[in-house]
Amino acid sequence: MKAVELIAPCHFGLEAILKREILDLGYEIVKVEDGRVTFLTDLDGIARANIFLRTAERVLLKIGSFRAVTFDDLFEGIKKLPWENYIPKDGRFWVKKASTAKSKLFSAPDIQSIVKKAVVERLKGKYHVSWFPEDGSDYPIRVFILKDQVTVSLDTTGTPLHKRGYRKLVSDAPIRETLAAALLMLTPWNKNRILVDPFCGSGTFLIEAAMMGMNMAPGMNRSFESENWGGFLPRKIWYEAVDEANDLVNYDVDMDLQGYDKDPKMLKIARQNAKDAEVDHLIHFQQREVKDLSHSKPYGFVIANPPYGERLEDQETLPGLYKEMKEAFDRLDTWSKYVITSYADTEKYLGKPTKKRKVYNGMIRGEFYQYLGPKPPRRNGK
Repeated sequence: MKAVELIAPCHFGLEAILKREILDLGYEIVKVEDGRVTFLTDLDGIARANIFLRTAERVLLKIGSFRAVTFDDLFEGIKKLPWENYIPKDGRFWVKKASTAKSKLFSAPDIQSIVKKAVVERLKGKYHVSWFPEDGSDYPIRVFILKDQVTVSLDTTGTPLHKRGYRKLVSDAPIRETLAAALLMLTPWNKNRILVDPFCGSGTFLIEAAMMGMNMAPGMNRSFESENWGGFLPRKIWYEAVDEANDLVNYDVDMDLQGYDKDPKMLKIARQNAKDAEVDHLIHFQQREVKDLSHSKPYGFVIANPPYGERLEDQETLPGLYKEMKEAFDRLDTWSKYVITSYADTEKYLGKPTKKRKVYNGMIRGEFYQYLGPKPPRRNGK
């Protein structure tokens, strides 16, 4: 099979988690940069990466890269790339996104226009036509320019990977599915350990945990842009990847996942989302405030995405809420607690964490506070 380079963008600061996922799939890492990991694979890796990666935002097929400091450089560089190997005569192609950083070329609309013209010129010469109907499958092009180095790719994913398909209803401040999965992977939690989310909202943390525990691939129940490409990308690679994903699911797993929220409307949404994800049998949702957080077992994990104070009406209530959280955490003194928040006074109320990590939830910069509890004693003295 033909070897290709794929680029997987991800949340800033979580590249190491994505790198580990890619290595686990058996692929070779080419480069790790801020917010993206490039790796080498066969064509079947396009399907497998889209279906199996939990922390990538999308999977891009790299067409080429070159240096450009003028729009003429950009036009000629794009025109030299072998677009006819990927886009058929009836393909609908456009520049979905152009982004630049620290480069002489910085006007996104101009970049988009010039790239489109250059691709048209290349394909005109190869297909010996003067006009394209563009009534076939979609081939979205993405251009990224960093320090005058242009990287051009086709978006194989379409709708971003964080949209697994199960979350049709969300809370006011939802955490992306990809970020929730990555944060879980940063903890020592595993499917045999208790996990409680006291601000469960639409249930994302717990649903992602349940899918991980069942070894359910996050993309096995949705579709992708490149499924319709045909030509160089045989449809059978998608069937094979989905078959692989189905074979790996463990439907007999038993887990202790608990989600609490004070809002009954949110709990209804969370239950529906869990049902749509086919993991509702593994999660117990209950109406409960954080001040009532307790558990009879001596060891477990709490993961929380509490209010940040983004809304003015929340700001007055935050000190009281974080005090209640601290009191609840103190009662679970042998548990490990993990909190993602952008609230500036978090340490004032929750105390100094064992460690913390800068993360972004969408455009909101926050910290992932990690309060590590003691390791539970080994069973049977092992």
